[in-house]
Amino acid sequence: MHEHNNIKTEEDAKRLILVGNPNVGKSVIFGALTGRYVTVSNYPGTTVEVSRGSTSLGGVKYTVIDTPGVNSIVPMSEDERVTRDILLNEKADSVIQVADTKNLRRALLISIQLAELELPFSLALNMIDEARSRGWQVDTAKLSRLLGIDVVSTIATQRRGIDSLARTVSSPRLSNFKIGYTQDIEDAVKVIVGLLPETFISRRAIALMLLSGDETLNNWLHKNLSDEAVKKVEEIRYNIQSRYTEPLSYMLNIERLKIVDRAVTDVVTIEPASGGRLARFIGKWSMHPVAGIPILLAILYFMYVFVGQFGAGTSVDFLEEVVFGEYLNPWASRVVKAIVPIEIVHELIVGPYGLITMALTYAIAIILPIVGYFFIFFGLLEDSGYLPRLAVMVDKIFKLIGLNGKAVLPMVLGLGCDTMATMTTRILETKKERIIVTLLLALGVPCSAQLGVILGMLGGLSFKATLWWGGVIVFIMFMVGFLASKIISGETSDFLLEIPPIRIPKFSNILIKTLVRIEWYLREAVPLFILGTLFLFILDKLAILNVLERITAPIVVNFLDLPAKATGAFIIGFLRRDYGAAGLLILQKDGLLNPIQVVVSLVTITLFIPCIANFFMIAKERGLMAAIWISVFIFPFAILVGGVLNFILRVFDVKL
Repeated sequence: MHEHNNIKTEEDAKRLILVGNPNVGKSVIFGALTGRYVTVSNYPGTTVEVSRGSTSLGGVKYTVIDTPGVNSIVPMSEDERVTRDILLNEKADSVIQVADTKNLRRALLISIQLAELELPFSLALNMIDEARSRGWQVDTAKLSRLLGIDVVSTIATQRRGIDSLARTVSSPRLSNFKIGYTQDIEDAVKVIVGLLPETFISRRAIALMLLSGDETLNNWLHKNLSDEAVKKVEEIRYNIQSRYTEPLSYMLNIERLKIVDRAVTDVVTIEPASGGRLARFIGKWSMHPVAGIPILLAILYFMYVFVGQFGAGTSVDFLEEVVFGEYLNPWASRVVKAIVPIEIVHELIVGPYGLITMALTYAIAIILPIVGYFFIFFGLLEDSGYLPRLAVMVDKIFKLIGLNGKAVLPMVLGLGCDTMATMTTRILETKKERIIVTLLLALGVPCSAQLGVILGMLGGLSFKATLWWGGVIVFIMFMVGFLASKIISGETSDFLLEIPPIRIPKFSNILIKTLVRIEWYLREAVPLFILGTLFLFILDKLAILNVLERITAPIVVNFLDLPAKATGAFIIGFLRRDYGAAGLLILQKDGLLNPIQVVVSLVTITLFIPCIANFFMIAKERGLMAAIWISVFIFPFAILVGGVLNFILRVFDVKL
C-alpha cells in the first residue's frame, strides 16, 4: 500500500494531516500509513511533539503529519493551538479526521469545524467494534451524505478499514455542510473576511475564530494585516460582543453543538439494554469491590472450563492425535520421501523439528483451537459490557500500585496480544502509569495463545493447580507494581470511564470478531512458528541446542528442577510466547513433566522475557533503553520466582 521515504527529500510531496480527539487511535492509523520511518520533533516555539512520516498512496508521495489530539480547532490549550497552526500554516492536500465512534458527538464538533475551514477531509469512524459492543449502530452512508465527505469504519489496531481509508486520500471531498449564525454575526464575518489575506484555510473560519476572541491568532494578525486593519477587527469583535450577555465563543459553540446533536440523532441507533432485571442486577454488583469478586471468579472458572478443558482438551486431542497424528503427518512423510529422498530435507519438513510435524502441528492442531475458544470467550466479555465494570471494581486495588481502574483495560487486552496492549497504554493519562502498565504487561500478562496453552496444561491437572499458577502470577504482578509505583516518579490521574449497559452478546458480533482475530493469528503467528521451527532445526543440526541445554542445566535442571529439554521451550519463547508454552505442552503430553514441574514451568514462562514483537513495541512506545531494562529485569526475575516456587512446593509437599 505504501512506500517509505526520507521526509527531508520530499519537499514536493503532498501533505496528509491527521486530526482528531485525544486517544482515538490517530497514532495507530499514522503508524499503519507510514510504518516506522518517522521523525518526532517539537513544534517551533512549543514543547508539543509532532510526528511526521512519509508514504505513497496511489503512486503519489505524501508527507503525513500526526497532529496533537484536540477537542476543538479553536484553541483552548497548547496542543490545540499547535494543531490549528499546522492547519493554518501548512497546506493540507488531504485531511483524515479520526473519531472514536462511541464518542461521535465529540468528534462531529471537530468535523463541523473542519467543514468551516473548507479543508478536504474524510472521516475514519475508528473503534467501530467497541461502539457495536455498546449497542451503537452508526449509519455511515447517511452520515456521509449529511457531511458530504467519505466516511469509513475502521478498527485501527486490527488494520480493518485502513486500505479503504487510504483510498479516500487521493480524492478527498470538501464538505458541503454549512452552519448559519445570527445575522449580525454573519455581517461581522463578511467585513472581517474582506480584511484578511488568502490562507490555506477559509477566511470565514479565521473570522469566526477572531470573533470568538482567539488571542493565539494575535501574532498571525500583526504579521499579515496592517495596524489599522487589526484595530478594525478588534472594534468589530467588541461591538458584536457588546450585544450579547454570553461570550461569543460560547454562543458559536452552542450553535455547532445543536447541529451535532441533530446529526447524532439522525445517524445513530442505540439498541436498548437486554436482559431486564437480571442484567441490571449483574451490572450493578459486578462493579462492587467485594460483591464483584464472586462474579469475577465465576467468569474465570467458566473460562477455565471452556478454554482449558473443552478447547485445549477435546478439540486439541482430536486435531493433534487424529487429524495430524493419524492422517496428515504420516501422509506428508510418505509424500516427502517419495518426492525428495534427501535425508536432511526430509527431516526439515517432517522430522522432529519439521515444518509440518512441528510448526504446523503446533500452530494449527494445538494453538489454533485453544486461541479460537479464547477469542469466543473474550468476545462475549467485550460485547456484554462487563470489562468497564471490571475496571471500576479493581480501581481501589489498582491505586495501591500507582494506577487507576482504567489500567485494567490494557491488561485485559494483553490477554489478546501484549504487543497491541502495549500500544493501547496511550489511553492512560500519565507517563508513570504508562511505564508501570508496560512493565506489568511484559512481565505477567500472557497473550491469548499462551494463555490458551497454559489453561490446556492446567486443565489436565486440577483447579488447585490453576489457582497456584494464577495466585503466584497475580501476587508477583502486584508486588512488582507496588515497588514500581514507589520507585518511578510522577503522578496518577483521576479515574473517568463510560459504563455501557449490560447486554446479551449478539451472535453475529461474536462470530465476526472471532473470525477477524483468527485471521490475524493465522497471518501473524503461523509464519513465526515456521521461522521458530527453522531456528530450532538449525540449532539442533549444529549441535548448539545440546550445548545450550548443558550450559543452562544448572539453572533449568537443578534450580527449576525441569527436564533439560525445557531449555528449547524457553529459548524459542522469545520469538513467540505461545510457541514456548506449546513446547512445554508437548513435554507434558510425553510424560516428562510431573504436576509440580508443570506449575513451576508455567509460572516461569509466563513471567519470562517478552516476545520479540512486544520487545520492539516497548522500544517504540517507551524507548529502546526502557525495553532493554525491562527485559534485563524480567529474565533473571522469572527464573528466581520459578526456583523459589519449586522450593516451596517441594518442601511443603503440595499435591497438585
